[in-house]
Amino acid sequence: MRKKRMVAWISICLAGFGLLIFRLAQLQLIDTESFSKHRINLIEASVKQRSQEMVVDNGRGNFLDRRGEPLTYETSSVLVLFPFLKKMDWEADKVARAIGVSEYALKTAVEDSKEPFAFGDPDPVILTRSQMEVINGLEIPGVFAVERKYPMEKVPATQLVGIIGENEDALRLRYGEKEFLPRTLIGLSGLEKSFDEFLVAEGKSKLVYHVDGEGAPLFGINVKYIEPANPFYPINLQTSIDKDLQMILEEKVDQHKIKKGGVILLDIETNSILAMVSRPVLNPSKPYTDEGVENMMVKQHIPGSVFKTVVAAAAIDKGLDDPARKFDCSKTINGEKDTKYQHGMLNFPESFAVSCNRTFGEVAQELQKEDPHILERYAEMLSMTGGTGWTGNIFHIEGFRQLQDEETGRVFLSDEARKDRNFAALSGIGQHEVRVSPLAVANMMATIARGGEKDMVRAVLSIQYQNGTKMTEFPKDKLPGEHISPYTAMKLQKLLREVVVNEEGTGRWFRDLPYDVAGKSGTAETGRYESKKQLHNKWFAGYFPFEKPKYALVTVNLGVFEDEGGVNPLFADIVKEVYNFNHGTPAEGPENE
Repeated sequence: MRKKRMVAWISICLAGFGLLIFRLAQLQLIDTESFSKHRINLIEASVKQRSQEMVVDNGRGNFLDRRGEPLTYETSSVLVLFPFLKKMDWEADKVARAIGVSEYALKTAVEDSKEPFAFGDPDPVILTRSQMEVINGLEIPGVFAVERKYPMEKVPATQLVGIIGENEDALRLRYGEKEFLPRTLIGLSGLEKSFDEFLVAEGKSKLVYHVDGEGAPLFGINVKYIEPANPFYPINLQTSIDKDLQMILEEKVDQHKIKKGGVILLDIETNSILAMVSRPVLNPSKPYTDEGVENMMVKQHIPGSVFKTVVAAAAIDKGLDDPARKFDCSKTINGEKDTKYQHGMLNFPESFAVSCNRTFGEVAQELQKEDPHILERYAEMLSMTGGTGWTGNIFHIEGFRQLQDEETGRVFLSDEARKDRNFAALSGIGQHEVRVSPLAVANMMATIARGGEKDMVRAVLSIQYQNGTKMTEFPKDKLPGEHISPYTAMKLQKLLREVVVNEEGTGRWFRDLPYDVAGKSGTAETGRYESKKQLHNKWFAGYFPFEKPKYALVTVNLGVFEDEGGVNPLFADIVKEVYNFNHGTPAEGPENE
């Protein structure tokens, strides 16, 4: 009996010892980088216990505007102080004199610190170049004047640029077993996500010193400056965004109280994005779940009458735009008396100017009878579907897409709808299953303005090494597939201009702008209701100046009541602001460059 008890106790002891050995192995060898369900990095935690550091640059790549101005960060010259100074007799008086503050303020800040800090944080004291030279010339351990990178409080074009965050699962899924530093930031949306492979950090630049259990220096008071071994990183992405125009357009969108929607401004010659504003605004406190994280300018929406431009292109090529032919624009699309509009008998150009649904419902049915796929074919010819963002091969990446969040749009969802006569009519006025993005609409306007040349839209012009040399460029390139003829483009240009110059045109509000404008309006029924009133998507899309086009502009307000809008005044204000931006003071009346 006693022998059995001894065996039992020895077994228990051995089991406990084995469990202890396994636990130590788990801590030291197996789960060192992802311990417990919280995936704690034990190596990082142990280093943190033995050191204190001040990160000067997180090592992630940066975004620049088209002129090289920072979009996502700003660099400030700051005074960095280490906590171990409180245990030393240091020359605080000399540092204080150098930067023009009191010695008491410096010493108090150090006494209150538990880790390295920039003096004055969260609004650090900014140093001049000469102040930096004086401070670093003193060679006081624990006192440094450095350039530190701070994230901008308000990032221009937030949804286009995108957001970053820590996500170990996504990091492993994206890069497999490739080793990264603990708590590596990755792109979760927008350009941050599309270009993550180039932007992801190779290492942080930081000031580090080692401490004992009480926070005292472990190996003396030598602070080390650590930076990535590769001097070419972090890289810079030079975007096509004009920072000044971007800020102007964001201000205008908010002034006109656009809660959901936004604007996009394209440079027609280079077919690149000059400014892109999306609302709702991103909420920084919950960026990953907030609706504002979505870029409304690349998401598909019901376009309404803006889509009549596609129908018009097909009608021109099929000879259905004969100005001698008349349409009864006092009737609705289904042939009943129109209680809202009584335009009478109008020809095709007049119908386009006033946006007559009856005309485009009939024409769409005639086109569908000849070819059920014709609306889809012309939508793709005008880049309304299929995607517009720059796509190509760079380095080892095939089919790289700059705008990975872009939705490609559609006309029909099923073959049954494609062959249905009534659905053809509804699709001809941009309703039923038609969905397009504001970016696609802007590119359609740019395509027409260029005479039919259909190009990819660029948001990034080049990838640059840290020293400014270019790693690669993204050249202007054509979108694949069919395109409209110069003749068709010329006739569409006239139709779009008629929208503005016609006395009853839906764009007549834009006749007195400093640039001549051509464009198309759209009011789409969404099928959603609020307080028993249907919500609509309100659009105006166009380009200017008419004779020598430079800019394509789309304004859209989503999910508003029919008597609301704001897109026409917003469009007009932006045209004026762009003129102002280029010339200083707006001229009286229209003028072309």
